[in-house]
Amino acid sequence: MTEISENANPGSDSKSTSTSHTLYVLKENPVTLIAFALFGFYVLSAIFGQYLVPFDPLASDSENVLQPPNLKHWFGTDALGRDVFSRVISATRLDLLIAVSAVAISFVVGSILGSAAGYWGGKLDIILSRTLDTIMAFPIFVLAMGIVAALGNTIENIVYATAIINVPFYARLVRAEVNIRRNSGFVQSAKLSGNSDLRILALQIFPNTLPPMMVQISLNLGWAILNAAGLSFIGLGVRPPTPEWGIMVAEGANFIVSGEWWLAVFPGLWLMLAVFTFNLLGDGLRDMVDPRQRT
Repeated sequence: MTEISENANPGSDSKSTSTSHTLYVLKENPVTLIAFALFGFYVLSAIFGQYLVPFDPLASDSENVLQPPNLKHWFGTDALGRDVFSRVISATRLDLLIAVSAVAISFVVGSILGSAAGYWGGKLDIILSRTLDTIMAFPIFVLAMGIVAALGNTIENIVYATAIINVPFYARLVRAEVNIRRNSGFVQSAKLSGNSDLRILALQIFPNTLPPMMVQISLNLGWAILNAAGLSFIGLGVRPPTPEWGIMVAEGANFIVSGEWWLAVFPGLWLMLAVFTFNLLGDGLRDMVDPRQRT
């Protein structure tokens, strides 16, 4: 009776195996562990940063204009006397929100379109392929500029523009993975068992596309942050005085020649570190979700 009760909950064993595998990946790959630690830092900064910063990121102080980094203002102050450290930390929420929202939309839309085209093929596949080729024919940043310029430089339009130009990456990747597996033995077995095409696609085929998708997601998160910062840098993104890394770099670039280097360097370093973090996350996420890596 004791042995039966111990093995009566397979869901618990599965959860324990997943946890053990995650810990194994983090232990065997220190770079992944560092990337996840940095990612956690950015997430915590986005959630709690604006409540923990020492100064109001929008409050100006005419008596402390263009102060270099010191014990009171760790990253110095800008031309209006605003604390650069407080603005850099507060900007984390907005930049991560834009990146995560855009990548989530492109992931969902691209996965649906790519799965349908890869599984059923035919005219749907031809139409989708030609549409994606048309989108990818344009330089992606130039296309984002055009979309934002046409729709208006609001945060919502920046998210939509970033999502649109990312959809082809997910759709093409999922299409290829689904197309390879649609005639596999486990798919034929599922069909003979009476499962519908949608159920097979959702539960049997699509989970196998997730490992390469994790790499794509991590890369796109970094690129989405760069895209938002780039649009802000050229005046098509978030509008001042809202704290945003791209705006801060653009404003600080005007003062580098006169010696106020900290205005552009610190937001630029924070932006670079965020992109670096997301690029490192990809391999670790792939190993965690890949069923073939589980032992």
